[in-house]
Amino acid sequence: MSLDLRERLRQMVAVLEDERQALAGLDLDGIVGAGQDKNALCDVLAHAEPAQVDEECRGLLEAARRLNEVNRQVRNLIAANVSARLDALTGSAALYRASPAYAYAGAR
Repeated sequence: MSLDLRERLRQMVAVLEDERQALAGLDLDGIVGAGQDKNALCDVLAHAEPAQVDEECRGLLEAARRLNEVNRQVRNLIAANVSARLDALTGSAALYRASPAYAYAGAR
């Protein structure tokens, strides 16, 4: 099973690399496809046992974590850029912020 786990982790690293390229190119189909592939691989990896994780798997896990974090940061930068552009168009930075009454109610 360790061989199967390694192969799945290699696939995850490849999907995360593809996702990074899709994010860089703003390729919506690629981004959505990578998300679906990641979910499918997570479902498969959910059945793995910690005892199956050898040194090679640890390296692949660390690579996947790093790639996932970079992709998360890129997604956040893209979202911040979109928000800034929308704010500039509306002349208001409060377009997506909850009104004080809703913010207070959410904090309760």
